[in-house]
Amino acid sequence: MPADDELVREITDGNPQAMEQLVQKHYKQIFAYVYRTVGDYHLAYDLTQEVFIKMMQSIERYKGKGKFSHWLMTIAVNHCRDFFRSKYFRQKKQEQELLQYIADPTETVWDKVSTEWKSDRIKKAIEELPLFQKEPIILRFYHDYKMKEIAKITKSNESTVKSRIRQGTTKLKRILEKRGVEDDFKEKRSNHPS
Repeated sequence: MPADDELVREITDGNPQAMEQLVQKHYKQIFAYVYRTVGDYHLAYDLTQEVFIKMMQSIERYKGKGKFSHWLMTIAVNHCRDFFRSKYFRQKKQEQELLQYIADPTETVWDKVSTEWKSDRIKKAIEELPLFQKEPIILRFYHDYKMKEIAKITKSNESTVKSRIRQGTTKLKRILEKRGVEDDFKEKRSNHPS
């Protein structure tokens, strides 16, 4: 597959196949980030489509400065931030809180089974983090970005990123200790040294 910069040049020259190749090349990574950030498969699918629409609409602004994948991930991060600030998200969150208040979480067999999966527990614990901690943790531990890259993508400085990851992992540890899966998170962290 051609390099990103070459595909971008072909796109700006009007080649629709280049756009399709560029989307195919980056789709899995962007979808994975969005899914881990919002925690809902169908919503992540929709938001990922919107990220690529934004990419298409602003491809002319990509000037080849830095890696294309970082530029695209920045669009994804900003789009997720916009989603969390949206009226739609606030309404859905209120509905979920109401349903949790009304419903017994042990009501179905599926709820019991799904809570036994350790990766699901970690995912749920990550969902409890504030967005400013969730973003760098997902980018670091699930997408293997370096601190400098995360800082660029999130428009923060490296010391802020390190601090947010440290605070977020401390908070995750407390959440997971309550749920009894601390060892799983330590194992995940040890696989990704700074």
